[in-house]
This record gives sequence, C-alpha cells and structure tokens, in this order.
Amino acid sequence: MLPENTLLQLACLLFTAVTLTFAATNSTNSTNTTADTLNILKAPVITKTGCPSRCGDLTVPYPFGIGRGCGIAEWFEFNCNDTFDPPQAYLGNIQIYEISDNYMRISNVMASRCYDRTGEDVQGNRASSNISGTTYSYSELNKFFVVGCDDLAVVNAEGWRDFSCGCVTRCSSAEDVIGESCSGRGCCQTSLTKGLQFYSTALGTLNNHTNVSSFDRCGYAFVGEEERFHFRGASDLSDWNFTRRVLTTVPIVLDWAIANMTCAEAQNSEDYACKAINSHCVDSHTGLRGYRCSCNEGYEGNPYLDPAGCIVVAMTWLYFCLQKRKLIKLQQKFFQQNGGLLLKQQLSSEEGPMDSTKIFRAKELEKATNNYAEDRILGRGGNGTVYKGILPDKRMVAIKKSRVMDQSQIGQFINEVVILTQVNHRNVVKLLGCCLESEVPLLVYEYVSNGTLFQHIHSKGRPSWLSWENRLRIASEAAGALSYLHSAASIPVIHRDVKSTNILLDEYYKAKISDFGASRLISQDRTEVTTLVQGTLGYLDPAYFQTSQLTEKSDVYSFGVVLAELLTGEKVIDVGRSQEHTNLTGYFITALEENRLFQILEPRVVREGSFEQLQAIAELIKRCLHLNSEDRPKMKEVAVELEGLRKFTQHPWAQQLVHQESVGLMNENESGDLYTAPLTDKERFESYKNGRF
Repeated sequence: MLPENTLLQLACLLFTAVTLTFAATNSTNSTNTTADTLNILKAPVITKTGCPSRCGDLTVPYPFGIGRGCGIAEWFEFNCNDTFDPPQAYLGNIQIYEISDNYMRISNVMASRCYDRTGEDVQGNRASSNISGTTYSYSELNKFFVVGCDDLAVVNAEGWRDFSCGCVTRCSSAEDVIGESCSGRGCCQTSLTKGLQFYSTALGTLNNHTNVSSFDRCGYAFVGEEERFHFRGASDLSDWNFTRRVLTTVPIVLDWAIANMTCAEAQNSEDYACKAINSHCVDSHTGLRGYRCSCNEGYEGNPYLDPAGCIVVAMTWLYFCLQKRKLIKLQQKFFQQNGGLLLKQQLSSEEGPMDSTKIFRAKELEKATNNYAEDRILGRGGNGTVYKGILPDKRMVAIKKSRVMDQSQIGQFINEVVILTQVNHRNVVKLLGCCLESEVPLLVYEYVSNGTLFQHIHSKGRPSWLSWENRLRIASEAAGALSYLHSAASIPVIHRDVKSTNILLDEYYKAKISDFGASRLISQDRTEVTTLVQGTLGYLDPAYFQTSQLTEKSDVYSFGVVLAELLTGEKVIDVGRSQEHTNLTGYFITALEENRLFQILEPRVVREGSFEQLQAIAELIKRCLHLNSEDRPKMKEVAVELEGLRKFTQHPWAQQLVHQESVGLMNENESGDLYTAPLTDKERFESYKNGRF
C-alpha cells in the first residue's frame, strides 16, 4: 500500500490535470450568488504588499486591510487592537468577527428592560446601530428578535425609507413556553428590509412584568444572524447571563459592496476594483448602488488584486495540495511532540470501551468553532481561551485552547487526560477528549449552558431562582463532586483551583465542577504532593501557599471561601471593605466571632434559611477555613453535612417548630417586667429575619 503522502501527491496531480481541462473549456463569465463563500481567502497572496493579513484570529483579505492605506477605502480599513489577547479588529467602535466573499460579521447591540416585583422599571437601555455613509448594509440573514413574556418592541429607521417593524411576546407562565420555538410565546422574530443602514430599537411592556415576575423580570430586543441565535425556551427568561450570551455568540451580518456605483459605471472609472485578469463585476443584490468582483468560472482567488489575483482552479489546488502536505507534516510533528503516541499506548492498555477518550482532529475543531471565531469565545483565563463548538452530530462542546505547554510535563498531561476522561460524576464537567495536532493541546469538554456560579451570585439583580434552598443544593452538589474526585475516582484528583467561576451551572441550574487546568493526581499511597504554588488570590489555601505542600485539604479551604461567597453575596477580594477585611475569609470569621453573622449574610438567605441551618453552615465554613490544614474536615465530611442540611429544608415542619420556639421565647421577653433580658443568638436571628434591626 502506498504511503499517505504519495497518495496525496498523486491525487493532487490527477486533480490538476482534470481541472486544467475544465478551466480551458469553461472560462466564460458567470453570475455570482449570495452564498457565504470564502474564495477571496484562497489566493496565495490576499493583501496589498506590506500589509498584514491577520489580526488575532481574523484573516483580513483585500479590499479590506489592517491600517491606513491597506484597504480600498477608508471604511474598509480596520484598526488592530493588540491590547486584547488575541488582538481584535475594529472599524470605529464595531468589532469585526469574520469576512467572506459577500458578508461581514460584526459585534452586536441589545436593548433590554428589567422590572422589580412591583413593576418598577429598575434597569434598561435602548439600542441602535449606524453604518450610513459606508457601502455596508444589514443583511437579510439577520432577523429582529424579542425575548420575554410581557414585551413588545419596534425596530425603525427614521428617515430611512420610513422602515419600521416589530413583534409582541406573550405568556402567563413558564409552562406556556413550549420547546425552543421563536414564534410568539417567550420569543418572537421578524424580518428586516433590504439595504438598511441604520436602525434603532425601542422596547416596551404590556403590564410591567407584574404578572410574570416570578420567572421573567426582563425583556430583550436585538437584531442578529438568524442561524446563530438559538432560543432555549423558558430557561432564557430567567437567565441573567442572557445578554452576555447573545452579545458574544450572535453577530450582526452585513452585506458589503465596493463604491457607490453600478458595474456599468464602475468599469469606466479609474478606480474600478476588479483588477485581476479573468475577473468580472457583479452588481450588489441589496438594492443599494455598489458592486463586488468575482473570478471567472474555472478560476479562484482574490479578484481585487492586480494582475494575478484570479488563477486557474488547478493552480490553486496545486498550491493548497503543497500547503496541505506541509500542514500534515506539521500536525504529525505536534502530535508526537504533545504525547500522541503515549496517549494511544495508554488507551490501548486501558480496560473498558476504547472510545472513552476521543482524539479529535484539528480540522474537526476548527470547523466546530468556525475557525475559532471571536464570537465563539465563552471565556478567557490565565491558562487559555475557551470556545463554544458544535460537532457534526449537533452536540455542543467547550474547547479549551491553552496558551503554553511545558514539554517536560507531557507525560503527566497525557496521564491526566486518560484519568479525567474516566471521571464519571453528574456534577463534574465531562472531558470528552483532546486534540494533539496543534502547537498546544486542545481539550474538549461537555458544554454547560448557564454560565458560572460567580456570574449569578454577583449579577446586578440577584436572579429569582437563587433561593436559599438552591444555594444549599448547589453547595451540596459541588461538595459531592469534589469528594468524589478526592476519594472515589480511580486515582484521587486534587482540583487546586476551586472557586465560584469554576462551578458551572447547566440548563437546570445543576452545579458542575470545571477547569482542571491546575489539577494534580495523587497516588493512592500519598496524601500530599509538592508543587509550584498555583491558584486564585482569595481562594488560595494559606498553608499550601507557605509550604507548597498540596493536599485535598487545600480544596477544602477554597471551597469554604466559595460557601462564604454563596451565603454573603460578597466578592472574595473587595477593596471597598475595611483594610483588615478586604479578604472575605477575614471578614466572615470576624463577623462570626463577634456575633454579627446575620448582619453580613444576604437578606434573602436570612429570610429563607433557619437559624439552625445558618449557624451550622457558618461553623462548617469556619472549620474549612482553619489555618491549620489538619484541623479542616475532609471533603466527604463537608458533603455529608451539607446534604444533611438540605434534608432539613425538605421538611418544613422542622422549620415551623423552630420558628414557633423562637417566637415563644420572644413573647416571654416581651411580656416580662421592666428589666430587658439580653437577646439570645436565636432571638437575634429572628429579629434580623423579621426586619427589626
């Protein structure tokens, strides 16, 4: 059997011969279509001489350019802002995500309006977008969306063909929102007119959300690409991360054209843009004046570059065949360099299903992330960038692209990949596999849709779902997951970076522990390991910081900080607090010791929790935060205690008895003589609960 490279060469030569014949007999002009094609990127040279072709992850072909003089006109010239990592391309204050033969995708804007339970308007903004004075227009690939249960919105362009349209959403309960259809219940959509260059959005309400406030506090309106927005049903109505999700994943699509003239006018102009031999002009389909250039049939490349922008298809393919060979060799090099052979060996020696760890191809993940497009970014961290990907089977995944890989740690990395793919717990984000064909390994995880616990705790208006019972459930789920990693997994795993941003929430607000970039495996016969100190300020175990000795108790300390954050709603580091209480741990412990616990807890927690529960969880937090790691409980003990407190909430009769006992004590004091007895902790709690303090 012939080697892969030899087969590739033969295929290239055969294809060249066939397409040369085809090109010789089919060099007539053809009409361009509105398909979202990328022929403009297929030329060996895609920019003017001396101009950069990339800004971060964005490829910028002529007639566009990066910097003055690199584009065909002022509004085709972008600024590459390298203060971001990776750099981002901007036209004014508009971020550019993607460029194709016909379209350009840009950053979005959104109108929103939120209400409290009484119907008071507490937060809101209008949204508008203006590209007039350019040769861009809003594409028909966009739709106007309104999301909410008591909302109406209008998008209009005053003075622009008198265009106006809108839609209304109605529903009386979350159950009314059936499935994920955007057809009027919870979500509506309508089309835009051709050639639009300006719009503004006005959002209103029918009843100020007073009838739906228990599950829907806000309404939203925006223009965006229809194919990129996926309404998730009732969960979107209570998702405080909704605005961020739309702004980062749903772009606005623009049609673009050259100049303000038709092909007939442009061909007689000195500035005619179709410079390449074997290219022709195509009038814009938007209804505005303007044109684009296209290579003749049988040719590919960049028709805006003189003179050889359009070359015979076979020559293009020959060039790409050679590039493909180089890429294959480079991928093979990276695969070996990143431990691919070791991983295959590990997988073949593992018992159980062979496909428990999938080795993804680089091309698979490029396609899944739309070539790592800016609008697919879910988040950035110290270790890398996480992208949202969609696999061919329509599964959504999270793909982590690391910054660097220490070659001396490849063996450890491969071992951890194998172990973590065997971790099977409902509250741990599942590692699906990896890709080793890129310069740094890529990790592929299950996609978790509702953002991080941090985002929900610290959002401007606390989400209605974040009740005391749900906080306790999330704490119990996260503790159970960490306990599993410490003791029930085949090899113990210490997370080493437990924090609220690494606890994700799925569509049902179930907790999932994520981000094992800093994790370490511990042999069964060892209880600690010496490492370089790594973690997040505020959550970092002081004992680990001082000794570099990592134990499971380091995770316990960090989890104690998360519990304090969950109960108080306070930031872990806050310079707004007094200097000695900048750190949440000191702030919490001091309040507990000075009998001021209920003053620092979030009011809703005090209202909904019982005295016994809050006192017990506060003492548990104190034990978790003990400076001496040996005095901290094990994660399993923490999980058991939290589960016990959860069961307490599931028996309201227990809380009723506690409340009656507390009220009885208070009545005894109130009916006493002129002497005032000091309040007990329980009485103090009831006073806070009832708003007396």
